Amino acid sequence: MRKNLHSNIVKSIIGIALLAFLSSCNSDPLGTTEPPVDTNNPIEYSPGSADFSNYVAIGNSLTAGFVDGALYNLGQQKSIPALLAGQLRAAGGQAVFNQPSVNSDYGCSNPGSGCTLGKYKLDADIPGPSPTLLGDPITAYAGDKTALHNFGVPGIQVGQLLTPETGIPGAAAFNPYYARFASSPGTSTILGDVLSRNPSFFTLWIGNNDVLGYATSGATNEAIFTDPAAFRARFEIVVGQLMGQTDAEGIVVDIPPILYAPYFQAVPYNPVVFDPESDADMGLVSLLNTNFSGFNAALAGLQGIGQLTAADVEERKIQYTAGANPVLIQDLNLEDLSSKFDVLATFGAITAEQRAALQPYVQARPIKQGEIITLPAGGVIGTLADPNNPTSVLGVALPLPAQFALAAADIQRIEQRRGELNAIIADVAGDYSSRIAFYNTNDPNGTFADLFGIDGSAPGIEFGGQFLNADFSPFGLFSTDGIHPNPRGAAIVANEMLDLIESSFSATLPRVNVLSLPTVALCTGQGAASDCASRVAGL
Repeated sequence: MRKNLHSNIVKSIIGIALLAFLSSCNSDPLGTTEPPVDTNNPIEYSPGSADFSNYVAIGNSLTAGFVDGALYNLGQQKSIPALLAGQLRAAGGQAVFNQPSVNSDYGCSNPGSGCTLGKYKLDADIPGPSPTLLGDPITAYAGDKTALHNFGVPGIQVGQLLTPETGIPGAAAFNPYYARFASSPGTSTILGDVLSRNPSFFTLWIGNNDVLGYATSGATNEAIFTDPAAFRARFEIVVGQLMGQTDAEGIVVDIPPILYAPYFQAVPYNPVVFDPESDADMGLVSLLNTNFSGFNAALAGLQGIGQLTAADVEERKIQYTAGANPVLIQDLNLEDLSSKFDVLATFGAITAEQRAALQPYVQARPIKQGEIITLPAGGVIGTLADPNNPTSVLGVALPLPAQFALAAADIQRIEQRRGELNAIIADVAGDYSSRIAFYNTNDPNGTFADLFGIDGSAPGIEFGGQFLNADFSPFGLFSTDGIHPNPRGAAIVANEMLDLIESSFSATLPRVNVLSLPTVALCTGQGAASDCASRVAGL
């Protein structure tokens, strides 16, 4: 039972990625030719009113070049700021854009476990994104820390720009990606290091992790869900110091519609499939429904004594049918029925053994269409909670733990908080509108709305005659971690920034050739020594 279910589930997750490019790991199958240059009418590029001579980038993983679940060479080389700086160079930008290179082709995707695993890949022989076995440790930056231009630090929230604790091992705010290039670890701050560079132009993209971490935790970690008042205070300090201690102009970016990223969209709500033509599958349906009849009867019993409404019972009732079925989830927004089940036991409506069997389901229900199963759940649904109990199938016989799903109430809270923080970002940027251009990634007519289909169109965008998807397939714009853009996605964002710079500062600038950049590689099991050597890692 478990094997068949798990196979069906992972197939639904990676189907988008395995429809093409089964022949090799070539990560650049599309056109690689730069647009032709009209030598008779060369374009004269201009900075307009801006000064690009010392451009610096401030932000989190989106700024650092974190892709495929790791920070590694390709991601840094094709980071949004690096691509942007390459185009600003044509209008007076610095000749070299210095980044704190990790000097690793693999990076580290499990820093909490010793960096034994590297970046994620797609493999035709292994279901879903899985990490390479060749992880590299996070080591100190060996270059000149005083000459850096990219101050992107994966994982940081806005407050971590301001505290020395970001560079202190063991501190609550510690981040190893800052400690490795901090000018004075334990004393310096990210913002202080930025100001020491006296930038002439900047991009500031911060705030995603003040919402995203809570979302990726399945709305279970309230501590990393930044309060709007605290966010405003910190964000005002960051922007205020940039404006007060430098003459720089720049771009401030808000928090994009994160829940439309593949991390939150790749796994369908109903991947538990039973073939109506299969006697074995239909036997499983019958067995599951028999096993859950007692739970459903207990719900009905609580309704009968006025402890649950009919709507409560309908929401929680578990019944499987032929075809696609929703995942069984733990929903912490639901009332915990422990005490009510205890009442049934106290009055002899159920036995002590039956009461114990009900405990895993006190906050369980089938997920609903429109709610979210996160990408890591693809490696959990259909597996056994207890390896010695073949009936303990997660997401089917036992609820999927809350950290792998977002219920409607969770989604509403996340979107409300994102809206509140975005209003703050726009407000603070607006206070300095003569020097700051605001990049609204939530424009209903903008590229993000088009890419995610928020504007009512089909998800995806067309570029250079090629349709590019909002996924991590070889034709997609996301990397295999489902959150960060791949180099082509980074180029799309860089070009959006270039558009904004032109309109805000009267500049004339070249654009990045999106299709000349690499996309997600699809590997075909090339052996342990290859760049694509992978492990199943739960899938």
